[in-house]
Amino acid sequence: MIQFYSPDIAETLCLPESDSKHAVRVLRMREGDELQAVDGRGHVYTCRLADAHPKHAAIEIVSVADVPLPWSQRIAVAVAPTKHMDRMEWMVEKLTEIGINDIIPILCRRSERRELKEERLAKIAVSAMKQSLKAVCPKVWPLTPLPSLLDMMPDAQRFVAYCDPSVPRLDMARECLPSRDTLILIGPEGDFDPTEIRATLDAGFVPVTLGDNRLRTETAALYAVSVVHIADTIKAR
Repeated sequence: MIQFYSPDIAETLCLPESDSKHAVRVLRMREGDELQAVDGRGHVYTCRLADAHPKHAAIEIVSVADVPLPWSQRIAVAVAPTKHMDRMEWMVEKLTEIGINDIIPILCRRSERRELKEERLAKIAVSAMKQSLKAVCPKVWPLTPLPSLLDMMPDAQRFVAYCDPSVPRLDMARECLPSRDTLILIGPEGDFDPTEIRATLDAGFVPVTLGDNRLRTETAALYAVSVVHIADTIKAR
């Protein structure tokens, strides 16, 4: 099944140019053919192609269905961007496929990347949403300084993962509670510096380790989000 993405489809009755080209030029769809489109906010539209234009394909809406995310809580990961953007892009794709609400690139003292094209990352999230047949797209935030996140989601379970063994840490897999809003902080490739670790602990974040292996930044983010989903799966059993 192929899903198209049109955030304003109910108002425009049209597919964006990229999706119009894919439908008409690549898939060779014609007037009268049915297709499925999502708006990224939890709605799936069954549509009929009214005008097979390769730049602005017009559609008729046949029906609308609400398709909420399969998890009930808010899951957010704040992660320092990697030096190589291809790894960051891969991370956004995989986090979207696994399931997440917010992807927040953070700026830290030891960050190796201090500029980011969040528009590119947002497009990758949209593509991964369509590929994984979700109807809700995660929010990709602009690059955000770490101090700006210390008051975020105060009622959630909040974890900070770091490598410094001199500051005691707990096992996230044991500490993570199911069905709870969750915010996870993942530091840069050089780790959070000691002042940042102290600031997160003072703000009430729980210090955690992600196992005995040292993980790349993007792997750590995937591991942490997977832990949250696995906790829900275990509870359901």
